[in-house]
Amino acid sequence: MSHAIHRIEHVEVVGPYTLALRFADGTSQRIDFRPVLEGELFGPLQDMTLFNAVELDQTFGTIQWPNGADFDPETLHDWQKYRDDLVAMARRWATGRETSHRVAG
Repeated sequence: MSHAIHRIEHVEVVGPYTLALRFADGTSQRIDFRPVLEGELFGPLQDMTLFNAVELDQTFGTIQWPNGADFDPETLHDWQKYRDDLVAMARRWATGRETSHRVAG
């Protein structure tokens, strides 16, 4: 089964914990990351200074933060499809029942 390979072309901080993303296919997403900022990897992004240090990774076509946190661009492209599962995972990370890891699509 094949799926589209999505690449982010532009990222902009547009509010607290909120990014506007533009993809190579011309689509865009505005994502409030606040509900998923828990756990070992994503929890530190609750610090606004660190969150706002987000960068575009040109090599992989995604976004990344200085602490190594990143998301698969397909997950970001289809955020509504993955959001509820990611929020549920973040709740588990917050209670320490599961360690955080890179989020793959």
